[in-house]
Formats: sequence, structure tokens, C-alpha cells
Amino acid sequence: MTRRFKKEQIPLDEPALYDYAVKALGRRMRTVAELKRLMRSRVEPGEVGDAMMGRVIARLKEQRYLNDTGYASSYARMRQENQSFGRRRVQQDLVRKGVRAEVIAKTLDAAYEDVNEEELARRHLERKRVQKPANDKEAARVMRMLVRAGFSTGVIFRILKKWDVGDESLAALEFMDDDGPESSEGGQ
Repeated sequence: MTRRFKKEQIPLDEPALYDYAVKALGRRMRTVAELKRLMRSRVEPGEVGDAMMGRVIARLKEQRYLNDTGYASSYARMRQENQSFGRRRVQQDLVRKGVRAEVIAKTLDAAYEDVNEEELARRHLERKRVQKPANDKEAARVMRMLVRAGFSTGVIFRILKKWDVGDESLAALEFMDDDGPESSEGGQ
């Protein structure tokens, strides 16, 4: 059995780091934080590398190759239109990608301003080809799916009520939501 060892990478100089960053942005849009994580492995550790990354990022921002506000706006629109995700899910994803909280708040306020969350949740269910739940277990599955997709419990309960899910089942789901889905179903 042969082992492949990772070749020791020589730290890049500033022009090479800039080219590396442009190529990374050419493959897909990234946030400042994502690009910094990529570049960190390509520069020498410490203040010298951090300063070089800072200059490259400033140059990319100046040339409008890198813009967290534009990224967040595009990301929110795409997730809303293509995947029918709710506001919470998009917010969590943007936080994970390193976008600043104030940028996220402004972006989501604009993106979800005229959106009917219940209609969006129904569109998500249609996209996933989810049918009306026939029993409590299926209703719990629908609820978990909608929670993961970023919808509020109020919207979820309105949808389930319109599907004639019984009050006893909704009460059980409400209890499950307080403790988290894992606690009532053994982590499934």
C-alpha cells in the first residue's frame, strides 16, 4: 500500500496570491471570510501573511470582485426562488459563511419583505413532493422538514391545520418542538 503525502506548499507572494484569489472567485462567488480561509493555507503564517491577505482582499473589493452585501443578496434570492427556503435557514447559512450580522439583517429584510412565508413553505413542500400526512408520524416528519427549511412553527402549524391534522397531534408536535425532534424520536 502506497501512501501519498501532501506536497509542502511554498507560500505565495502577493501577485500569485491575488491570482489564486481571482481564480477561486471565478469558480464561484465567495464571502470575504470564505476567501480568507482559502488563502490562509497559501501564505506564510503570522502578521506578514495576514497583511498580504488584507491587501489582496482590499484590492478585490475595490475592483468589485468581492462584495459580501452583493453575495448575501444573491444567495438569499437564489435560496428563496430555487429551493423555497425560509428566512431562518438563509440566515443560518449566511452566518456559517461568515457574513456580518448587520449585512444579513438588511439583506433578509429586503429579500423577505413581500414574501408570504406560508406560500413559500407550501412551495417547498410541493418541490419536495410531500403529501398530506396520514398519521402523527408523517405530520412530525413534515414539521421537521419545514423547520430544517427555515420556517417558523406558526407557519408550520397553520399548514398542518389546513391539512386537518388533529389538535391532539398538533399539541404533541408542539411539545416535540420545545424539546427538539431528537428527544421525542430517538434522534431520527
